[in-house]
Amino acid sequence: METELARTRRARRVHRLLAERYPDAHCELDFRDPFELLVATILSAQCTDARVNQVTPALFARYPTATDLAGADRDELEALIRPTGFFRAKADSLLRMSAQLVAEHGGQVPGRQADLVRLAGVGRKTANVVLGDAFGVPGLTVDTHVGRLSRRLGFTTHDDPVKVESDLAGLIQRKDWTMFNHRMIFHGRRTCHSRRPACGACPVARLCPSAGIGETDPVRAAALVKRGPAAALA
Repeated sequence: METELARTRRARRVHRLLAERYPDAHCELDFRDPFELLVATILSAQCTDARVNQVTPALFARYPTATDLAGADRDELEALIRPTGFFRAKADSLLRMSAQLVAEHGGQVPGRQADLVRLAGVGRKTANVVLGDAFGVPGLTVDTHVGRLSRRLGFTTHDDPVKVESDLAGLIQRKDWTMFNHRMIFHGRRTCHSRRPACGACPVARLCPSAGIGETDPVRAAALVKRGPAAALA
């Protein structure tokens, strides 16, 4: 039975090894300011970052500020974001969210989680992305990859993202939360795939209780590893 102290030490060792494997880990959504990241993150629900990045240049050229987006024509907005899927629901969230920014925050994205989660279409995951990458406030964002890897690594037994976040917060130092997130997502997209993880090419296999559930042959596993921008589609 692993003690809490042993699990904490293992989690931090995993983080150090992932940092060595992915020194360039970062948010893969393209953005220039908090507003653009907030919009892009809302669009990323049930959509790849790569697809969102194909859509947002035209979107932000047409609606560069919250005021512009709040006054957008719905049909035009839906046409611009259609490739991201669920475009009607996302358009509704974007219109209501931007109107709230204008009415309650002077058109600026707030830098507090309590304010962010009150915005339409914004939950803890989206708020933590914005806080971590636009404001430098450490946050743990439990997306599909982070949840899957956390369970495989034995850092949590939960499926509920809020409970997973709480378990990870007890293992990883707060100052490292944002980068831990990015490195876990990079690893999930590139190596620890959902259906066929490349265990034989995994830098943390010896620390992982699930090691061996995927391809263990080093050569065949290496062929499964995705590299570069294409990994964002995984």
